[in-house]
Amino acid sequence: MAEAATQLDALFARMRAGNGDACEAVVSLLYEELRVVAGRHMRRERRSHTLQPTALLNEACLRLMGDVGELPIQDRVHFFALAAQAMRRVLVEHARRRNAAKRGGELVRVTISDLAGLSTEDLDVLGLDRALTELAVLDARAAQVVELRFFGGYSDSEVSELLGQSVASTRRDWVFARSWLRTKLTTVESHEA
Repeated sequence: MAEAATQLDALFARMRAGNGDACEAVVSLLYEELRVVAGRHMRRERRSHTLQPTALLNEACLRLMGDVGELPIQDRVHFFALAAQAMRRVLVEHARRRNAAKRGGELVRVTISDLAGLSTEDLDVLGLDRALTELAVLDARAAQVVELRFFGGYSDSEVSELLGQSVASTRRDWVFARSWLRTKLTTVESHEA
């Protein structure tokens, strides 16, 4: 375990120097963990979703590798947070393409009672993305908790470990973010009605 951590630290240092091969090596080392994350997320998607977990992961990894010179990845935690962000961008763009194909028709609005239990079949992913962007300005850590839990598929304890904070802090961030998002998305929904 310590050897793998040391190897990752060396690879992250090479990535910060702009070495694309180092990013490929990191992805290779962490691929199975990333695949589990993508699989957890895709299990919450609608059954007719055209993306498969492997496709989601591969697209997210391509984005990460493309951004390697611009992203000063510090460590494993930072890498997984960026992977969750990349998965979010892939799913948001997929939703945009799908909605464009439908010419904006049949968007399902969010009624958030428990964001973690929702599938994106029940959710306007684009509305959630806009709301998360606003939340990040207000409370970046709470937005990151939502991103890791919803888009990354992580549990409270996994998010706590990734962010280096207590489980209690993660749960407080989650409760705040869920409440804020419920208010924000309900307000948006009532204005659009």
